[in-house]
Amino acid sequence: MNFLSKKKSLKKLMILIVAFSMIGLTACGTNQQEGSTEKPKLILGDAGWDSFTFHNEVAKIIIEDGLGYKTDVTRGSTPATFIGLRSGDIDIYMEAWSTLLSDYEDAIESGDIVELSINYDDNAQGFYVPTYMIKGDKERGIKPTTPDLKSVQDLLKYPEVFKDEEDPTMGRIYGAIPGWEVDNIMREKIKTYELDKKYNYFSPGSDSALASSIAAAYEKGEPWVGYYWEPTWITGKYDLTLLDDVAYDESLWEKGYACEFPSTKVSVAVNKDLVKTAPDVVDFLKNYKTSSQITSDALAFMQENEVEPDEAAKWFIKEHEEIWTKWVSDEVSNKVKEAVK
Repeated sequence: MNFLSKKKSLKKLMILIVAFSMIGLTACGTNQQEGSTEKPKLILGDAGWDSFTFHNEVAKIIIEDGLGYKTDVTRGSTPATFIGLRSGDIDIYMEAWSTLLSDYEDAIESGDIVELSINYDDNAQGFYVPTYMIKGDKERGIKPTTPDLKSVQDLLKYPEVFKDEEDPTMGRIYGAIPGWEVDNIMREKIKTYELDKKYNYFSPGSDSALASSIAAAYEKGEPWVGYYWEPTWITGKYDLTLLDDVAYDESLWEKGYACEFPSTKVSVAVNKDLVKTAPDVVDFLKNYKTSSQITSDALAFMQENEVEPDEAAKWFIKEHEEIWTKWVSDEVSNKVKEAVK
């Protein structure tokens, strides 16, 4: 190949490289171009658990049908999706659990993200029992078997009620999920409260196995005590009581977890650029507030009806106008109502 041929070939190659680069930028970019009147497509992050996905679907309905934006969802692990939020690849994060995100406060302080609201902060975890054990259930013909059971410490009175079938001389406390940090915390708490003298700590093996153990006991009206948390479909479907514990105190927590679990705020956060590119969406999300119970009810609806989170979101929109219509203007709420008829 002579020099001129090489020169022409290189020129063609450069043109192709530039062309492909432009195509790549067009395909990957989600931000609104300067001077454009078209609304940008907004990307919601999803770390994979049902409550996160449910809130995403509620937000999507309002953002799409009420405010006129297109949306998409990027799914991944908690660390990966949060990195995406900081970098701008993700615009909206409907469930930012500060306890799961070691760099959450740093992301706020650096200005990478903006915390707009607290989705809910009444979530809880600890030792649960079916409420019928304390109060009974007349409709099911169940009499209270532990009427004086109010606190974790009171469990010392009732090991024979929560008898371990594999070791009848001891009671059984269902533990947390192996591999979760809370499993270590629960084991230590039981020793701190000396419950290990009268109870065996039973490892369920998985979150589904733990949920199944509660459901099986509840449907039969049998005793059950163990670790659980909310919001979940279990706490939405079944009437459970979280046993009282010593009020949270950091010094007690550091001494064998000798107090209740601290509550965790679950925030709605966005990438900093959304404040400029979609101010009406930001205004809506500033008002977004639910509760652990509302979330649990939605998860229970999904479980009982065997539907996906998008159907639960539609159910929420139809059944709880008194909640979400306060987040937006009448004009927007009317559009949403019309869309989900």
